[in-house]
Amino acid sequence: MSSVPILLNGEALKELDEETLNSGAEGFTGSQVFVKNQACVSYTYDDIIVMPGHIGFALHNVDISSHVTRNIRLNLPFVSSPMDTVTESNMAIMMALQGGIGIIHSNFTMEEQAAQVYKVKKFKNGFIEDPVTLSPNDTAQDVFRIKQEFGYSGIPITDTGKMGGRLVGIISNRDTSFIEDPTVPISEFMTPREALSVAREGVSLEQANDILKKSKKGKLPVVNEKDELVALIARTDLQKNRDYPLASKDPVNKQLLVGASIGTRPEDRERAAALVEAGVDIIVVDSSQGDSIYQLEMVQFLKQTFPDVDVIGGNVVTPSQAYHLIQAGVDGLRVGMGIGSICTTQEVCAVGRAQASAVYHVAKFARKFGIPILADGGIKSTGHITKALCLGASCVMMGSMLAGTDEAPGEYFYQDGIRLKRYRGMGSLEAMQKGGEKRYVWDNSQAAIKVAQGVSGAVQDKGTLRRYIPYLTTGVRHGLQDAGINSLKEAHEKLYSDKLRFEIRSPAAQKEGGVHGLHSYQKRLY
Repeated sequence: MSSVPILLNGEALKELDEETLNSGAEGFTGSQVFVKNQACVSYTYDDIIVMPGHIGFALHNVDISSHVTRNIRLNLPFVSSPMDTVTESNMAIMMALQGGIGIIHSNFTMEEQAAQVYKVKKFKNGFIEDPVTLSPNDTAQDVFRIKQEFGYSGIPITDTGKMGGRLVGIISNRDTSFIEDPTVPISEFMTPREALSVAREGVSLEQANDILKKSKKGKLPVVNEKDELVALIARTDLQKNRDYPLASKDPVNKQLLVGASIGTRPEDRERAAALVEAGVDIIVVDSSQGDSIYQLEMVQFLKQTFPDVDVIGGNVVTPSQAYHLIQAGVDGLRVGMGIGSICTTQEVCAVGRAQASAVYHVAKFARKFGIPILADGGIKSTGHITKALCLGASCVMMGSMLAGTDEAPGEYFYQDGIRLKRYRGMGSLEAMQKGGEKRYVWDNSQAAIKVAQGVSGAVQDKGTLRRYIPYLTTGVRHGLQDAGINSLKEAHEKLYSDKLRFEIRSPAAQKEGGVHGLHSYQKRLY
């Protein structure tokens, strides 16, 4: 089954004979499991298991970088779902810093969602080319407002209050620590120009870092020969470059990558324009059933109007659905329908598909056109992530897996001594009342009776993504290593060349594969 000979003391080990290989003793190919499916059964992640392969490489050599769209590649194949209890700016920032990407939900007003995108884009830059600026005549209240809105207080002060004005000072957190009167003009407490360390236009990041080290300052304004502000460099940004080497960044301006979701209604075209202006990298057209004329027209509009922004369509579970969206111009596809932990679409509408089968069939078809797919929903463990990737997915989109983290929206609460956070489906009545209905009703018609396709609940505390994402990453690497796979590219090559093998697990086998036979136990993730 190995494409490369396995050497022991310089000699190649013999491979299995064809009779044994084809007997089922080594498992079955994806085609045998999903295509030559005489029982006409669709399979979930729990139904299948991946057969082990030869390990000839270290764990740290397993490469799980992958494309989220045809033009954007991530160092980690993790995407946070556009749900209002999962992804807002804090989640999107940390997902991007860790190497994945977050998709900001659309249960905001258009302006609020664009502001969330802008906050992510401005969080981490090499050179901040359009920082928020103020004038000496502005007041402490303006500084407090910016700190609350954007989360920082290092603000350059120019004579015009705008970028390109002559630099006259800077405001830092230290300058505002003892300000009690919000009406005090900035000119009375700012650090003046003569006390500032500055860099000249054309400085490199390395040179800027040296200047910051020597000056021991947090911000370094960059000025031209007329002393006009042209950029700002933050010491924290340089530190983050070191602390987050896998961060998902624009290769040109070094800003974090971020996505946002929209619906398919006419007003969503205006929303898309606002998101593009805010700097969004990916627009996800968010529908529970993506094969609609409304989504096809929206995708076509987005690609014609904003050709530099990648578009992900969905959700789909069959090749025919995918093919329509591919022809409309999508750069990626979301796969999954009715399989999330809080989703009741299959129960209420009797339409959908088991996720392992959906991922395999759509990924195999979309591969012909170079379109990557996101396995969206049904992920409950690192094992499920590994299975999704081995079945052809390029990335996984997660909701409940990330909802209990510190970066997810909402406050923690305790129930029966357990620390929890709220988590709800976008098809729940609560989310629909906030705007989630557009994911399930694609035009502007108003349904007299709302039919819930999701529930509200709670998930257990998982801590910060700073620890949780490395845990997921290591778990997936272990899974691929055990399968004898050293990259996602190799996983897909082995899948489609019939070298990657699977088996279907009986209910007893699934029980055997989990914790069993104990009176009690405690399950800790890390």
